[in-house]
Amino acid sequence: MWHRLGHWLLPVLILVAFGGVWQLIALFYPPALFPGPTATIEALIEVAINGTLWSNTWISLVRFFTGYGLALLIAIPLGLLFGCVGFLRRLFDPLIQVLRPISPIAWSPLAVLWFGIGSAPAIYIIFLACFFPMLLTTITAVKSVPAVYLKVARNFGVGSGMTVLLVILPAAFPGIMSGLHIAVGTGWIHLVAGEMLGAQSGLGYMIVDARNFLRTDMIMAGMLVIGVLGLGIYRGMRALEDLIGRQWGIGV
Repeated sequence: MWHRLGHWLLPVLILVAFGGVWQLIALFYPPALFPGPTATIEALIEVAINGTLWSNTWISLVRFFTGYGLALLIAIPLGLLFGCVGFLRRLFDPLIQVLRPISPIAWSPLAVLWFGIGSAPAIYIIFLACFFPMLLTTITAVKSVPAVYLKVARNFGVGSGMTVLLVILPAAFPGIMSGLHIAVGTGWIHLVAGEMLGAQSGLGYMIVDARNFLRTDMIMAGMLVIGVLGLGIYRGMRALEDLIGRQWGIGV
């Protein structure tokens, strides 16, 4: 019981201590320059009451999960394919290594030209931010599957397709999930950046709009919401990972 209580209590105490330090630092600055937690919470209540918070949050979440989902649907099958077929991996590796270091933000001017103003450029940037972490970690995870697993599958007459589904995918699952976790972080960061550059709605746009009106308390409120939502997405992924791991008998 005490162990379980400490598991939840200590993180809460750290958050309270962080809030206290934040408030202490804010005492030495004008509220318009560095608002404290009290002013930030008041601004958060303001945008919650007028509905701005909910509409922008919903739009940002839709954009994020659309870009993330598209990256997952493309990167994971490609990662499995390249991880299993060495010839294709070597063939496409130079192209991947050329494109991978290019920041998704560098694509934003082209994204606006190609897709116009709205959700599409932000979704495209999120897709790029998520795609390469998913692809590369999946390739590495598949390559790391012990060869004995494949030999056993062949000895039992399991076909190539079923070997991928029943042997390689479960064995590579922890490594693949590491890439999905990395992609959540990079995608969420670039969501806000994409909305700051070309969108007319969303949490990133809300922060830019607050900057234009010198509402630093609103900026802090938007940053707080982004952080809390990021934590919620991470926790949800961990729960899903544990559920799938238990189904496959994998300790993750």
